[in-house]
Amino acid sequence: MPDRRDFMAAAAGIAVAGTFTRTAVAQDDSANNGRKNPIALSTYSLWRFKNDEMKDVRKCIDIAARMGFDGVELLLYQLEQNDLLSNSTLLSIKRQAFTLGLPLCGMSTHQGFVSPDKEQRRRNIDLTIGQIELCYKLGIPTMRVNTGRWRSIGFNELMANKGIEPPTKGYTDEDAFPWVIDSLVECEKAARKRGVVMGLENHWGLGRTAKGVLRIVDAIDSPWLQVTADTGNFLEDQYSQFEMLMPKTVFVQAKTYFGGGEWYELDIDYKRIAGMLRKHNYRGWISLEFEGKEDYRTAVPKSLKLLRDALG
Repeated sequence: MPDRRDFMAAAAGIAVAGTFTRTAVAQDDSANNGRKNPIALSTYSLWRFKNDEMKDVRKCIDIAARMGFDGVELLLYQLEQNDLLSNSTLLSIKRQAFTLGLPLCGMSTHQGFVSPDKEQRRRNIDLTIGQIELCYKLGIPTMRVNTGRWRSIGFNELMANKGIEPPTKGYTDEDAFPWVIDSLVECEKAARKRGVVMGLENHWGLGRTAKGVLRIVDAIDSPWLQVTADTGNFLEDQYSQFEMLMPKTVFVQAKTYFGGGEWYELDIDYKRIAGMLRKHNYRGWISLEFEGKEDYRTAVPKSLKLLRDALG
């Protein structure tokens, strides 16, 4: 029977093995042989804030299974708006995904820390910590977080203005970066405790640019706050900005626009995106966010094929 020293030595070996980074794995040329990125369906692709037929994520999960996706990303707002947050409903969603062989691989959440109001920021910190607890309950390993935005203009005007909005009178973006960083420091403590990786998305506000996202992530410098990279949210220099995020990306959201975009439409070269993923040895999830006008019955399978062909 091994003694305590043998056990401690073995445990140390496991700990060292667990510290391997993406870069270390990349040094083994055989690491990616035959391996493809798993592709999830975001429930947003079907509901999109307006499709009553798809308001229940359980129906979305069934469709994801039938269409051949590898997993599901939940949109928290969809759960909130359609009264799906009871404990029994959440556990039924978890069981359903498990029995279909579809991991619940991510959750997209909303919060906002771009406000001079300290109490409002505190409310959003508490909201985000609650979202982390929800991911922990559902066994979801990562959740999308946002910086928030000034909300000085409406969303349609924001889209027309390519995501640029004026700050609240008397303030600048430079005032807002410390608000966001300090708030996410508080959230990081909860994420670390529960083992849920937050991914700060390039999603308007201070996260409109790769530089803004990385300024926040680098300031906090924690493995529990990394990046969720969205292929459709850079409206200038999309490829160079996307690649800037790659070294710290833990989750990718992939936009498609069959039938034309709701607010705008980008021509995204997914073979080029796939090359960036390989270059940076990104081995994680790709989540489809369909944002076109075509019927989901044809557009979502076409989107899945597009991603599989490019990533394969």
